[in-house]
Amino acid sequence: MSPSRIPCWFVPLILSVTILASTAAYGGHHHLSVSYYDKTCPSAQSIVQAVMASRVAADQAIAPAVLRLFFHDCFVNGCDASVLLDDATPFVESEKDAEPNDSLRGFDVIDEIKSHLEHSCPATVSCADILALASRDAVALLGGPTWNVQLGRKDSRGADRDAAENDLPSPHENVTSLITKFAEYGLDARDMAALSGAHTVGTARCLHYKDRVYGNDGEGGADMDPSFAELRRRTCQAGDDAAVPFDEQTPMRFDNAYYKDLVARRGLLTSDQALYGCGGPLDHLVEMYSKDGKAFAKDFARAMVKMGSIPPPPGMPVEVRLKCSMVNY
Repeated sequence: MSPSRIPCWFVPLILSVTILASTAAYGGHHHLSVSYYDKTCPSAQSIVQAVMASRVAADQAIAPAVLRLFFHDCFVNGCDASVLLDDATPFVESEKDAEPNDSLRGFDVIDEIKSHLEHSCPATVSCADILALASRDAVALLGGPTWNVQLGRKDSRGADRDAAENDLPSPHENVTSLITKFAEYGLDARDMAALSGAHTVGTARCLHYKDRVYGNDGEGGADMDPSFAELRRRTCQAGDDAAVPFDEQTPMRFDNAYYKDLVARRGLLTSDQALYGCGGPLDHLVEMYSKDGKAFAKDFARAMVKMGSIPPPPGMPVEVRLKCSMVNY
């Protein structure tokens, strides 16, 4: 059986098994607290907000870029800022060199925030917490929800390029694989459906959606609007790096248009459209989010807090880095 053609009847079984497993998978950082820096660096959140507001005003694309950094960090050994480390660090094979991370950007924004914080509160605010705060502000600056960020993460003293190659959800994943990968980090199917809504902003390259638009003998998959498939094939004529927005209607507004596209069979990636079309709980969630933007915003904010609590593995050496791209010496 082709992994991209899992029968719909199989999805409820996967849902029931992985939701049960996810409830015990991760307990989060027990020490995280919204007030973690209230005494040691009371200006931390305002500094992050100010830099993000300035950078997004100059280039809105920075917001989805920073949000993507946070996702790619948390799905590799927890939210520990390992994705920010350069190869220049001894004994570190940078996660930046992993294929799924080859188009990541926004590192300079995190470095700028860190520089301001080191000036105001030296050796206090972790790069992992900066990523969590900057992601919240990125969403809010594009009109999305805001939430209270739990703080107190530490930065890892190493990176894991192999895990970055293998653990990050792929744009080519089917729904059962997605559910399983999210469950490994304590995130259930509802979390997965809500977090996938981050694709209501940002872009993807032809490299990651051409298998979908050229499938079914070059006509696009059966779960794809034929006119949309043809439109995207024309884009791909410019090459694998040709990028298009996930949501063409409001590409830089954090709204529920992503789900409307899924219902219309206009999801860009295989892993996007995988959320809709099999019936059952996931279809109901997608349909609800497509009609009720407030319900999506609420679930997204809740899921971001939950994802942001994924801890590094027990025993991993951690610190508060003085520079986000390298460990302390």
